[in-house]
Amino acid sequence: MADLRQFRQFVAVAEELSFRRAAERLHMAQPPLTTAIRRLEEEVGASLLERDNRIHRLTPAGRAFLDEARRTLAQAERTLAAARSAASGRRTLRLAFVDSTINILLPRILQAFRHQHGALDFQLQEDTTAGQLEALREDRIDAGLIVLPVDCQPGLYTHLLVDGDMRVALPEGHRLARHARLRLEQLAGEPWLLFPRHYGPGMHDLIVAACAAAGFVPEVVQEARQMQTIAGLVAGGIGVALVPSLLQPLRPPGVTFRPLQGRRARIPYRLALAYRTPSELIERFRETAQAIAAAPAFRMA
Repeated sequence: MADLRQFRQFVAVAEELSFRRAAERLHMAQPPLTTAIRRLEEEVGASLLERDNRIHRLTPAGRAFLDEARRTLAQAERTLAAARSAASGRRTLRLAFVDSTINILLPRILQAFRHQHGALDFQLQEDTTAGQLEALREDRIDAGLIVLPVDCQPGLYTHLLVDGDMRVALPEGHRLARHARLRLEQLAGEPWLLFPRHYGPGMHDLIVAACAAAGFVPEVVQEARQMQTIAGLVAGGIGVALVPSLLQPLRPPGVTFRPLQGRRARIPYRLALAYRTPSELIERFRETAQAIAAAPAFRMA
C-alpha cells in the first residue's frame, strides 16, 4: 500500500511535470524516483502520467490520485499538528462563517466557548454557504456556520442554530416605510439588491420562489455577496432587499426594517452548524453554539 513518502513523491512529479525537477525538489536522485512512480502505477493498476521521453500531462487516474494525495498529506499534517497542540494543552478549530453572524452571534459563541473550555486556537474565515460546503469537502475547514437549505450531501452533518426569517430592508424615508408591515407583492417594481445564486443557492431560490408566488420577478439592479454589504447599499438608496432578521438589532444607519405579512409572511433564514468529521471538540462547540443561539434575542431573530 502506498505510503506518505510515495504520495509526496508523486505530488512533486505531478506539479513539476519533470522527474529531474521533482528529484531536485525532493533532494534525491532521479532513477529511484522514476522507479518509485512506476511501482506506484503498478500498485494502482493504471498509468498516472502520460509520458515518453518527458512527462506531457496527468492521466485521468493521475488527476484523481493527485487530488487525494494532496488531501491525505494535508490531513497527515493536521493530525500531527493536532497531536502537538493537544500535548501542549492547546487545540485548534478551523471555523468558517457567513457574514450575518459576525457582529452578534459569532462573537458570543467564541467568548462562551473560550470561557468554558480554556485554551483553544480558532482559525476563522468569512465565506459564503457554497464556499464553506466546498471547503468542508476539501477538508480545509473543520466546521462552518451556513445558511439552510442546502442540497443533501453524503457525510454532511447539520445542526440548526437559529430559525429566523427575512425582513424587508428599505432606504430610510422610502415611501413604503410608513407601513408597519409589508406584503411581498408591494415590492414588485422596486429596484432589488440580491446576492448571486452560486453563493447560496438554497436561500436565493427561496427568495425568488416567494417573489414568483407573489406574482413578480425581482428586478435586481445590483448583486453583492455579503448581507451586510447589501444593507449598506440599501442605506445608499440603491434599492430594497430581503435581509436576515439577525441584522436588525445592529440598526445600520439609513436602513428601515419591516416584517412581512400575508400568505407569504415568512421566508425562513435558518442558520446551522455544518461539519463532516465528528469529534469531541466539534461536539463541545456545537453544544455551546446551540446554547448561545437559544437565547431569547436569537429565538426572536
